[in-house]
Amino acid sequence: MKRSQDSMPPSHVSQHKKARVAPKQVVPAGEGDPSEGEWTRVEKRKAKKTKKVEAKHDTLMPRFMYANGEIVKRKDAVHVNNARSIEKVVALLIPGILPSTLALPPLPTSATSNPNIPLSIPLHAESNTPIPFIANTYSHACPTRAPGDQTRMYSVLSEFFQCQVTGEERAKRQAMRASQRAFDNTPSLYLLSLKEMIENDYPIPSYMADVFEKGPGWIETPQASEESLLLLPLEKQQSKIYAIDCEMCLTEDGKELTRVCMIEHETGIVVYDKLVKPPKPVIDYMTRWSGITEAVLASATTTLAEVQAQIMPILAPKNGPTSILIGHSLESDLRALRICHPRCIDTAIIYHHPRGRPLKPGLAWLIKKWAGREIQTRGESGHDPEEDARACIDLLRMKLRNGPSFGEYKTDLESIFERMARASRRGGAGSVRSVVVDHGNPEILEGLLQAIPAHEFSFGRFTGIADALGWLTPKTTAAETPVVPITPGEPSPIVLANAQATLNNQLITLYASLPPRTAFIIFTGHSDPRRMASLNGRKSAFESAIRSGKNAEDMDKADWWTASDGRELEEEVEKAKRGLLFLGVK
Repeated sequence: MKRSQDSMPPSHVSQHKKARVAPKQVVPAGEGDPSEGEWTRVEKRKAKKTKKVEAKHDTLMPRFMYANGEIVKRKDAVHVNNARSIEKVVALLIPGILPSTLALPPLPTSATSNPNIPLSIPLHAESNTPIPFIANTYSHACPTRAPGDQTRMYSVLSEFFQCQVTGEERAKRQAMRASQRAFDNTPSLYLLSLKEMIENDYPIPSYMADVFEKGPGWIETPQASEESLLLLPLEKQQSKIYAIDCEMCLTEDGKELTRVCMIEHETGIVVYDKLVKPPKPVIDYMTRWSGITEAVLASATTTLAEVQAQIMPILAPKNGPTSILIGHSLESDLRALRICHPRCIDTAIIYHHPRGRPLKPGLAWLIKKWAGREIQTRGESGHDPEEDARACIDLLRMKLRNGPSFGEYKTDLESIFERMARASRRGGAGSVRSVVVDHGNPEILEGLLQAIPAHEFSFGRFTGIADALGWLTPKTTAAETPVVPITPGEPSPIVLANAQATLNNQLITLYASLPPRTAFIIFTGHSDPRRMASLNGRKSAFESAIRSGKNAEDMDKADWWTASDGRELEEEVEKAKRGLLFLGVK
């Protein structure tokens, strides 16, 4: 995957100091001898000035410095001397490089030891380490700690790609938010674009894009005729909005619809609420989430096909425009209904997760955060689809009342790419270009070599060592329990040595290609996550068994989750969060 933000620097002469040119021999562009006249003299002066600036920066060599006094306070431990002289920044995430790889002492774990003090890389490490480039290039390794809570480690990349907004930018955004309230703020402003629908795995109607293959039993909302809509009275040209929430149970064919509830946004009236009989016997009612039990579903006679026929007139009224559906992670509801619908508002997208994209916030958390009330509090009795649908209506109303930036967390955090897009270097505002090269280890080096010359900031991730260590596991679906060995096995020494040698050669090649005054940053992100993942898998399996109605006494004691296991999980999480950072300038 390669994402690039290109914004070419504007070509201009400073307004504060105009170029002085001789009044004679003014040659219009495209005429005369290009070696004479006004244009040549200006360009020569520009080249001379550029050369002078470059020479100045060469004498002010940037350096990373460690401020020991600040380290003790656990504040800003790293200072950059002559930061303006840095031409480019290349940052690499390389999980799998451990303190032992560089003959470093273990990271301190005592409560009385400061875990932030940089560790000096031994001089002899270059001859002993399987990755000598790092020992040859960097003098210190800075300990880092991945984000997370007591039982989980969060995304290192999500943390890396976000930063605090400046005071000036925060003031601008607050002023913009205040000004937005004075403008017309209609629900259609929050409709998902086709791109957003595709990115979030929505079932797409064929007349929007031919990207979704409808299986048996699927239907799509018919496309409304624009000509017929224009003939309607103005008050009937506005789309009605309906909040929808579906509940599912598990059958041998997978998840199937068991209840659907629809509420009109304007009036708050429930326009449709039906239990649905699955086509196959239920093997798990998933009551903890669905609120459906065997007794509740026993009276259901309505089939999925009948539900589709009954709600389609609501979605596509004969004398009006196509209705707007609003829901939370609405793509799941549409898939349960097996309906492709073109006009959707998703509260999981128009509101932001506090840790940023691509994470999505939970509905109960959003309502608690922004509306100050609690939902989904019935515990083992499960969710109420009417309650969830009304929560979506409330979230949309708050957006309409407070403006598009409400609930976006843009007052405090922003992407580093947003910050760089505003940055003003010698090329002017918008001249800082950035690129991310990721996914597919053999292609990372080639992608970076091609991208670095045209970008001021480049990021890449090398996962060869982590793969050799067995740290990378395939992602599982929400219905699956991750399968991780209880006791992580040792990797093949030959495979690991080959991966380390490959990485060393990649780093040497990449570093040799960098221009002078390039900041070259490597961070590992975390340590071995396998034991943490294994324990979390056990914990999840035990909790799922209890939720399904099993008693602990009926289970093998080896499958129990105990207080001792909980303490071990917390210890393993802390170990997994430890990482290393290497800072240098070529």
